Amino acid sequence: MATKPQQKMDARFIAIKVLLRVLKNGESLSSAIPNEISNLDERERPLLQALVYGVLRWRWQLESILKKYLKKALKAKDLDINIILMLGVFQLLWLRTPDYAAVDGAVNSSLKIRKKWAKALINAVLRQLIRERDEINYKDTLEAEFSHPQWLIDKIKYDWPEQWQQILSEANQAAPMTLRLDTRQMEVADYNELLNEVELDAEVAAHVPGALILKQPADVSRLPGFEQGLVSVQDAAAQCAAPLLQLAPQQKVLDACAAPGGKSAHILQTEPALELDAVDISESRLQRVAENLQRLGQQANLICADISQPEQWWQGQQYDRILLDAPCSASGVIRRHPDIKSLRRESDIAELVATQQQILDVLWPMLKPGGLMLYATCSIFRVENEQQMQHFLQRMTDAEEIKIAAGWGHEQKVGRQILSGEQQMDGFYYALVRKSI
Repeated sequence: MATKPQQKMDARFIAIKVLLRVLKNGESLSSAIPNEISNLDERERPLLQALVYGVLRWRWQLESILKKYLKKALKAKDLDINIILMLGVFQLLWLRTPDYAAVDGAVNSSLKIRKKWAKALINAVLRQLIRERDEINYKDTLEAEFSHPQWLIDKIKYDWPEQWQQILSEANQAAPMTLRLDTRQMEVADYNELLNEVELDAEVAAHVPGALILKQPADVSRLPGFEQGLVSVQDAAAQCAAPLLQLAPQQKVLDACAAPGGKSAHILQTEPALELDAVDISESRLQRVAENLQRLGQQANLICADISQPEQWWQGQQYDRILLDAPCSASGVIRRHPDIKSLRRESDIAELVATQQQILDVLWPMLKPGGLMLYATCSIFRVENEQQMQHFLQRMTDAEEIKIAAGWGHEQKVGRQILSGEQQMDGFYYALVRKSI
């Protein structure tokens, strides 16, 4: 007997399921979307992405609007109805979906999740919104105005009192798609011509050799030479790591917390004649490192282990170079991952800082005298960055900072900080230290 083909779902219904995974279960978008997307027609996938990213990006404004139209707050068990309403409001005000389509889609969604009682509520809220949308003030609090949780606004404002509004504004913008060209194979100008031939426009990133920023995102299948390893997708801020390491042939290099492998690949493309150990605690994420390196024709020693437990993986041979891309708040990449605003908690920061300190202290003995360690985060919080490294330099008397001279970022008391959106880059921090001989 032939099996019945699985029915494809519409983007709105899958969006509800994805958003429930994030807001109810605490799952990241990078995990939630792949877990649900198989039941969605490929033509609907761009709409799914627009819906879930949009709701998570503008959640605090959407909730501010709904408070004005709901007579009483929905119960926790009706989070799915709240999500349906946020999707409806987002479609009406941000996507400019035709009124009838947004309302009908929302009402039908309540029937699909078997909550027929919510049909009248959803219909009434969205239709009143349509009548009054030109008069809505949904920026009456800082949370709503900047669409960030209050603790995050306060922390950014404290660390960056002059730039905080710009940082929050940039965090709500969609990040550009940036490419990293293997400049050993081709010059940037020549690759730009190849992009023009396939009707893709790009600009050369300032101060980051080999980085090209596409004017519009494109499927990687359209990128000339992608499958052959000529070009990769990587933000320009992340591309700053490999050049800072001052790589040379025959060096033994450690990439700690290596997944998904962009920096490992860049290290090997910068200097193929070195030995690279790439360590990550996640087996599935380490598989992504393997796939990235295979596409580029590069090889590394991939080690699945907890970097903070060297007895599990370290053979005792010291490294010439160590890159620690430390676990962090990811506060500098919210524009790429708007789910961070919903998933991250203020209480997480102290735990992350403690983990960073532990890893720094574990790795330092693994570095050869005269060797370099590059500490990196995709955070904009000083406690994870310059303050972390100030304390490290106080603890390690054989460590000295190497000042980073660059056209990107801001010099700090220790290290250099890129703020979210500056020069179209993600928020990133780097500090370079040398071990005394």
